[in-house]
Amino acid sequence: MIGQYWGNGMMGQYWGHMWFGWLFWIVIAGLIIWAVITLARKGSGGNQPVKPQETALDILKRRYALGEISKTEFDEKKKDLQS
Repeated sequence: MIGQYWGNGMMGQYWGHMWFGWLFWIVIAGLIIWAVITLARKGSGGNQPVKPQETALDILKRRYALGEISKTEFDEKKKDLQS
């Protein structure tokens, strides 16, 4: 009778499923941790090449190209930057 509960009977199957359950959740937790770390690295630019900083003249040219400033304003500010 004891063998039925602790041997290959119901308890043996229960303990086997319990260990598989723990292993399953450890793998799931590892995958979640891996995903969070991967997303954090991509969000902070971990694998992206470093962009050179824009100069004031580059920003001015971009603003003019986007139509944020007029030609006269562009010329005035460009003159100020070059002096």
